[in-house]
Amino acid sequence: MALFPFFQKYSKEELEIIQFIFLRFGYKPKSLIYFNRALTHKSVATPEIETNERLEFLGDAILDSVVAEFLYRKFPTEDEGYLTKIKSKIVNRRTLGDIGHEMELSKVMHYNNSRSIKLETIEGNAFEALIGAIYLDGGYRQAQESVEKHIFKKYLNLNQLLEEELDFKSKLFIWCQKNKLEIQFEVVSEQNFGHEWKYVIEVIINEKVYGRGTGSSKKKAEQVASKETLELIGEL
Repeated sequence: MALFPFFQKYSKEELEIIQFIFLRFGYKPKSLIYFNRALTHKSVATPEIETNERLEFLGDAILDSVVAEFLYRKFPTEDEGYLTKIKSKIVNRRTLGDIGHEMELSKVMHYNNSRSIKLETIEGNAFEALIGAIYLDGGYRQAQESVEKHIFKKYLNLNQLLEEELDFKSKLFIWCQKNKLEIQFEVVSEQNFGHEWKYVIEVIINEKVYGRGTGSSKKKAEQVASKETLELIGEL
């Protein structure tokens, strides 16, 4: 294999793991001990086989640190509350499970598939364990590079995640407060179609109309109008 000296001998399974780690994480393992352990679920544990639980614990801490630093650099003007909210969205169980599942981690994992196991959960745990393995094998900077340059780019749609998480109205209110501007939401129209309502709302800042939003509730219309306003003023 071109990634490693030709005189080194690996089994077929080991070569699959090496290739998997390189393609998914952009990292060439130095020792496979950590990576084999990271891919071993407790369902196949024996006294002689160490599972990935300790590496999962370590990887969770490393990932938390990497994501925190990434967000600190990416959003230099945001406060701690905003950064914490976004970080928790990235490192929660569901997101990590989705990443591990999209990576198809189960194809290289060692687990008892005859047992009732939620695949996304063990894949998310194995993903964290692999971050821990990269840290032990290559150091913090290598783990950071794998997350930022490979995981984020290939398996995490940060813009979509931010859009789902952000409260556009709150963000707009904060911006207006910082700039000492008066803001109000004006209902342009409201219609009832029997089974649902349709609201049209405009954002007015210092008596000037900015964004307009439509929604089945005032709250939804305000969010749409706030998002459009943030885009118009260059804050989104």
